[in-house]
Amino acid sequence: MKIAVVGCGAVGSYYGAKLARAGDEVHFLLRSDYEAVRRQGVLIRSPDGDFQARPQCARRPEEIGPVDLVVIGLKTTANEAFRKLLPPLIGADTAVLTLQNGLGNEEDLARLFPVKQIMGGLCFVCLNRVAPGVIQHIGYGQVVLGEFQRPPEPRTHDLAARFSAVGVPARVTDNLARAHWEKLVWNVPFNGLGVASAAGFEALGQLSSGPGPSTINSQPSTTAECLTTDKLLADARWAQLVRELMIEVITAARALGFEIAEAFADKLIERTQTMGAYRASTLIDFERGQPLELQSLFLEPLRQATQAGVPMPRLAALCTVLKELDRRARPAR
Repeated sequence: MKIAVVGCGAVGSYYGAKLARAGDEVHFLLRSDYEAVRRQGVLIRSPDGDFQARPQCARRPEEIGPVDLVVIGLKTTANEAFRKLLPPLIGADTAVLTLQNGLGNEEDLARLFPVKQIMGGLCFVCLNRVAPGVIQHIGYGQVVLGEFQRPPEPRTHDLAARFSAVGVPARVTDNLARAHWEKLVWNVPFNGLGVASAAGFEALGQLSSGPGPSTINSQPSTTAECLTTDKLLADARWAQLVRELMIEVITAARALGFEIAEAFADKLIERTQTMGAYRASTLIDFERGQPLELQSLFLEPLRQATQAGVPMPRLAALCTVLKELDRRARPAR
């Protein structure tokens, strides 16, 4: 296959390198890392074994031309670039696969391209980009693939088989929207609280002892430490808020017609305990002074839940804190 990877951060580089290593014609569309990757390729450091891949490198999509598959690893804050970056890569039979976080990315693509060309993928992996062209793989790696607004097709299963063949566990979902909500059960608390912890627990308010919502100060400070996943779960107060946010997301998903059991929250917490001191992607963005993926990860789930008549007081309060922290970081950016 001829494959273009658009957005070559941790996610795009890791999966693109896996495909390139296996012999596919993989092109990385690069900006800041162009010289490093052109010169030395992509280095993946992994407990499964380090390896180096050498994808073809381009600065402009026109240098690549139409491909069989576009893999999108861009931050969702860059979705406005779809209109400029993607058309030169897409022919009549090109599959467009977004591996981005949260909700609304397939919809953004559907405003530009036919629905039949759009796929979504969810990555269950611990990754960090530690230097230009260098990706640290900490653990996991499964990809869940689905078709946008359609059941799986032969190409869905073919692509899952291709990922599996290059050492990436892959499965196909018959309901991509439900799979997105399942991933939000983890992303909302760990990405959100990892950043909000910069305000300190006191700024978020004490957890209520009853069924009412926690109160979160809308004017947080930025003096406390950003907490990794292990620290969030090690403190009973934060751990309780993690679980409460998970249950809110599950409740909203159910109201939207996606059956997710409450026990799923406990399963994810147990899995997270094996990750060690993992820094979620939104926490890394915050520490680097980059824009937060507020819309796709937090605001759009809240909007859909509100439209369905489901109150999400903890998520609503969390959004307030994250927007304020993001606003305060803008002058520095």
